[in-house]
This record gives sequence, structure tokens and C-alpha cells, in this order.
Amino acid sequence: MAFANIVKNDAQKEDMAVSLAVLLLKDSEKEITKEALDAVVGAAGIKVQAYWSSLFSKLLAEKDIDEILLKPGMGAPAAAAGAADAGAAAAAVEEEEEEEEKEESVA
Repeated sequence: MAFANIVKNDAQKEDMAVSLAVLLLKDSEKEITKEALDAVVGAAGIKVQAYWSSLFSKLLAEKDIDEILLKPGMGAPAAAAGAADAGAAAAAVEEEEEEEEKEESVA
């Protein structure tokens, strides 16, 4: 297996196999269904638990995969929100420091 050195356990291997199958189907402009994912993974000679293809097909039903791939933070909205909060807090501190500098220079 080409990615045998990347994955640490069977669950990661199966996740990666089905993820790559999703990308292959997307690039082939095929519908991402449980059956299509099973066919691609099976053709690659990889055995995965039955729930993987069902899980991915349900999660991606009627979703724009390009949007998921191209928008930062799509996979982790909580992390993106946390980063936005941290950015806003840093901006507020910076603005406050600038105001203090202006007050000092006026005085």
C-alpha cells in the first residue's frame, strides 16, 4: 500500500482510503454514493469497515466538495471561530495600545 508509512492504524488507513476514493469520484465527476465508494475502494484492493462508505456518502450528500476543500476552516468551524475571536482580541489590544501612544504624544 502506497500510504502504509503515513497511517498509524487500520482506522486511519480506512479513513484515508475512503477520502481518496471521494476525491477520485469528484475528479471523475461521478456521484458520491456508498456503492461508488465501495467500488473504488474495492478496486484498489483495500478492505474497509462497511460504515466508512455509508458515513462519507451521507456526510457529503448534496454538499459542494469544492467548497469544502477550498474554504479554510470548513472542516473545523470551532477552530475557525476560536481563531477569529483571538484575532479580534489581538486587534482590540493593538488599538488600545495605539490610543495610549496617541495620548502620551499629545501630553
